[in-house]
Amino acid sequence: MKILVVDDEPNLRRMLRSLFEAEGHEVAEAESAEAGLELAESDPPDVILLDVILPGATGLDALPRFVRTAPGAPVVMMSGEATLSDAARATREGAFHFLEKPLSSEGVLATVRGAGEVSRARDLSRALQEELGAGRRLIGESKSMRKVRETIRKVAPTDARVLIMGESGTGKELAATAIHDLSLRRGGPFVRVNSAAIPRDLVESEMFGHERGSFTGAERRRRGRFELAHGGTLFLDEIADLGEGAQAKLLRALESGTIQRVGAQSSVAVDVRVVAATNRDLNREVEKGRFREDLLFRLEVVPLRMPPLRERPDDLPHLVDHAVDRLLASQGIQVPPITPEAMEVLTEHSWPGNVRELFNFLERLAILHPSEDIGPKKARELLSRRAGSGASRVDHAVATGSLRDRLEDFESELIREAIAEAGGNVAAAARSLSTDRANLYRRMKRLGIRGSD
Repeated sequence: MKILVVDDEPNLRRMLRSLFEAEGHEVAEAESAEAGLELAESDPPDVILLDVILPGATGLDALPRFVRTAPGAPVVMMSGEATLSDAARATREGAFHFLEKPLSSEGVLATVRGAGEVSRARDLSRALQEELGAGRRLIGESKSMRKVRETIRKVAPTDARVLIMGESGTGKELAATAIHDLSLRRGGPFVRVNSAAIPRDLVESEMFGHERGSFTGAERRRRGRFELAHGGTLFLDEIADLGEGAQAKLLRALESGTIQRVGAQSSVAVDVRVVAATNRDLNREVEKGRFREDLLFRLEVVPLRMPPLRERPDDLPHLVDHAVDRLLASQGIQVPPITPEAMEVLTEHSWPGNVRELFNFLERLAILHPSEDIGPKKARELLSRRAGSGASRVDHAVATGSLRDRLEDFESELIREAIAEAGGNVAAAARSLSTDRANLYRRMKRLGIRGSD
């Protein structure tokens, strides 16, 4: 990790250099804000330590310029004469943390480690955004998709919380990413949390962090996803899978703008925009006592519904064209020609897995049938082979039962089939369903399904 130390005290710079180099970090030094800015521009650091009292421009005056010059580097302010108003100003201007002199080695290292985690999260966020921007977009010109994009354009520049609703595979994460990319926070991190993938006993630590020794295995202080998303957007996917305790803590964080690490005695202020997503009916979850109504009110400031593919069949040709270009660019594989008659067959298909299922289907065509022209007969054969009796079950499910019951019946059938095909091995079944084993176990428990590992 590259650390830039900006301080006019040579002894302090030497002490910090020795401390950081002993930890394996690369260190650059500057004795003034102007010299520090030149270094930050020529060789961008991962973390910046900036003194408040400097010759020429003060650290506080130069802070906004450091944030603009090295937008991915958290800035840690240092001062022995700082006031509360200085600390508040530094936070408003984008500082990550404020250290009081004289510095302690343990405190400096803990702060820099946390800043490094934020820096890595921002790098990952930018890489993810570049990948999504280059290869995955909200495709479609149907009325429902135009409405989605219009809502995103309106809400993105604000700090309003958004609840994205829709079936699996409809593009909820893409919508969340678009909201972040069009917001004033786009220079900050975009941190994703899959609520269903975190073991229940680790949710609070993962979300809010923990102190060293707060539980078995907590060997050092760790910042949670809220702190890593400071200054940016926190995307809480599958929010309905959060347990009661995590829901209560999340509600307090949204109401107060602060979080408390597991085992901590004090709170930490965080500046985070929360975007949540779910494929379940949260009002129904509230009625059943599985989700807090006051939390739903906090999350659903602006609701955004992602339409399933079956409701926008006119978009399917555009999605196919996009998938063809994406597969060729990313993997160098060519989807075979699809005749207009075959395209009609694809358009009439229900696509229970939505856009994700369509993209997977086209990728299989490119890999397994590269030299064949896909006509209507072949399209029906491939769709039938993929779905088995699933399509008929879906069609039957549409006719009877509540939406919740239909979805749970279909989910149960899919999981049972995957476990049967995997010979009872839950880990293998999870891989075939493109999910993790912990998530699958939770769903199996909820649906009363047994399996063996």
